[in-house]
Amino acid sequence: MKEEINKCIEILKVDGLILYPTDTVWGVGCDATNEEAVKKIYKLKQREDSKSLIVLVANDAMLQKFVVEITDLAWAIIDIAEKPTTIIYPKAKNFAKNLIAKNGSIAIRMVKEGFCNQLIQKFNKPIVSTSANVSNNATPKNFQEIANEIKAGVDFVVNQKFDTGNHLPSSIIQLGLAGEIKIIRK
Repeated sequence: MKEEINKCIEILKVDGLILYPTDTVWGVGCDATNEEAVKKIYKLKQREDSKSLIVLVANDAMLQKFVVEITDLAWAIIDIAEKPTTIIYPKAKNFAKNLIAKNGSIAIRMVKEGFCNQLIQKFNKPIVSTSANVSNNATPKNFQEIANEIKAGVDFVVNQKFDTGNHLPSSIIQLGLAGEIKIIRK
């Protein structure tokens, strides 16, 4: 696993894209603080850059470094969520500008274990995680369903043996500044 993680970090440091197993589905990832790398993801996915992407962090400290304010409600959701849950925070900071939504928000999921968590911990920065498909196509449920153009469009593909995800997209919850909650995806 150490060699795979080191290779991913090598690629991430030079604006590269990786195809990697997350705690949910396979994702296309890059350094979430690098505008050029984020542009490459939008191009590969054939996705408008006005559509937001999800970012993964590995721990509380990393989350606090990239969100202006984390409410008690957000912490409670992180603590009690029984499945991977992405939270849309109203005010992002320190990310690539083209990753932050026009309204200033950002979708972040904290990955608590597995290959993906170890990768993010060692990289010590958030990593973009968008499903490994061209926009408007179905999310692949396993590695075999990933389109060849996605596999060929990244700089490194993680070995499939590290795939321990549940193969279902995360829940997505949007939080407002005044404590509003909106469930985007269950």
